[in-house]
Amino acid sequence: MHILAFPLFEWLHGDDEPKTLESRNKLAASHLAAGRTSEAIPLYERTLTDCNWALGADHPNTLRSRNNLAMSYLAAGRKAQAIRLLERTLADCERVLGADHSDTVTSRNNLAMAYRAADRTAKAVLMERGA
Repeated sequence: MHILAFPLFEWLHGDDEPKTLESRNKLAASHLAAGRTSEAIPLYERTLTDCNWALGADHPNTLRSRNNLAMSYLAAGRKAQAIRLLERTLADCERVLGADHSDTVTSRNNLAMAYRAADRTAKAVLMERGA
């Protein structure tokens, strides 16, 4: 479905219109869910670039886009890259949205997951405790 809808959204709305960004994000998520990280990552990278340009680095959709890209890196085994991106995303979510916002909690949990995947258990436990 997303594969069919995305070109239409892009054609109708342009590359950096919020509906196009959302559609591209959903297409990337579909690829990621199917285990096609090599197809998901470029879509997430482009979405993040366009979100930064169109919405700004601190916009909640940009923060979510950064989180999605980091999780696709993690799924592809690019743990160090995922951790760097998730650490930055968590810091920005805490600053912009607050420590208790659902996106901040998601970022914290995803960072803990990435730390565990990289055998950094002590850091994962700190994240899981909300530290």
